Amino acid sequence: MDGLKKLSSRDVMQDAPVIPVIVVEDIKHAVPMARALLAGGIKMLEVTLRTKQGLEAIRAISNEVPQVFVGAGTVRTPDQALLAFNAGAQFAVSPGFTTGVAVACKELGLALLPGVSTASEVMLAQEHGFNELKFFPAVPAGGVKMLKALAGPFTDVTFCPTGGINLDNAPEFLALQNVICVGGSWLVPAHALSEGNWALITSLAAQACKLKRAN
Repeated sequence: MDGLKKLSSRDVMQDAPVIPVIVVEDIKHAVPMARALLAGGIKMLEVTLRTKQGLEAIRAISNEVPQVFVGAGTVRTPDQALLAFNAGAQFAVSPGFTTGVAVACKELGLALLPGVSTASEVMLAQEHGFNELKFFPAVPAGGVKMLKALAGPFTDVTFCPTGGINLDNAPEFLALQNVICVGGSWLVPAHALSEGNWALITSLAAQACKLKRAN
């Protein structure tokens, strides 16, 4: 893949075993953090819109670190999808599924990983053409047992579990046939950002890249 390629949801999930879930509080941290993750082998970065700096961080990374693919996380409305796209986001991740966000992302040509946690939500997502889904909040919503249960009726669906995932339990999720990758915030801990400890972030990224997955 190169920075000009239009991503699919499958591309987003297949890059590495872990998609880092990133919360940027200080815009000056965005670019060196992205470079640190890239140095560790992670190219697919989810910058959440949980802070006022989220969109600005996406724009900065998109402009200054073209070797990575920066996406917007916590996309909850069509307007947020448009703002993220205009800031340079190449994919979007949502905590749940809404028709509005799904349609907006399709119209923009923005790859979307919509969030689901129940069988009904999976069915609704599939009605709109989505078979690659975020399972959120993964651990509170039933974790590995729930994903095993969903594998029965939904043989054509693959998941990126996010929420409560860490280095210790990630292998359990990645061992499932219907899991392509996991999302996790542990690759970019808040203290590493505030301290500018880019070497730690690179080390955590490299460690994550070595995780084994079934797919």
